[in-house]
Amino acid sequence: MRSFGFSTGALARGDFQLALRMLRDAGVDAVELSALRANELAPLVDAIPALDLSGFRFTSVHAPSCFSADEEDKILRLLQPVVARALPIVVHPDVIYTPERWRQFGDRLLIENMDKRKPVGRFVHELEPYFNVLLEARFCFDIGHARQVDPTMTEAALLLDAFAHRLAEVHMSEVNTASRHDPISVNAVSAFASVGGKIPMDAPVILESLIDQGQSEIATEIRKAREVFAVMAVAAD
Repeated sequence: MRSFGFSTGALARGDFQLALRMLRDAGVDAVELSALRANELAPLVDAIPALDLSGFRFTSVHAPSCFSADEEDKILRLLQPVVARALPIVVHPDVIYTPERWRQFGDRLLIENMDKRKPVGRFVHELEPYFNVLLEARFCFDIGHARQVDPTMTEAALLLDAFAHRLAEVHMSEVNTASRHDPISVNAVSAFASVGGKIPMDAPVILESLIDQGQSEIATEIRKAREVFAVMAVAAD
């Protein structure tokens, strides 16, 4: 049975405790603990040992999405206790300044494909050099990013063809032209379904739709995510 969940940052920016309460109340079985901003990482790491994560079948941590090369050493040190607890860490390739140093995280490191703002990580040929160095690293497939980069979903299919054997987590949301993660539209459900069959059943789906200001609801976004795979199943019949 596929797990569906949410990024804490999409529900309550910077307040992972509140987001966890919301997800427990909603009966969600997967969560990504978000520390997208560098100053959010230390408080999150310090809190993890005391967090009640027992209700979640899948838990991961999203590393900061923007920091300088000079800060890499600090970020790596902060992330070490996360890996020690066997939690996967999602990272953007453009902040992997020294790939060899990230090798210590083994298969707990999940490299995510990027949106059109980023200079790397958008296409198969841009991700391959990272996986060629980080041989144990796995893949976090952001289907919204892939659709924004190529609305035909051709690149999404190519990413899955190349890296599905590494796939450990899926990010799902509507990514608009300004690279904002919006609630999922009907058109997005249809587009995502076109490659849904390439996504292994055991890959958890983490919603990143921003609903922190009432744009949608947890149950609504998860229902839309489930529709992606329901549409795919109907099409296969």
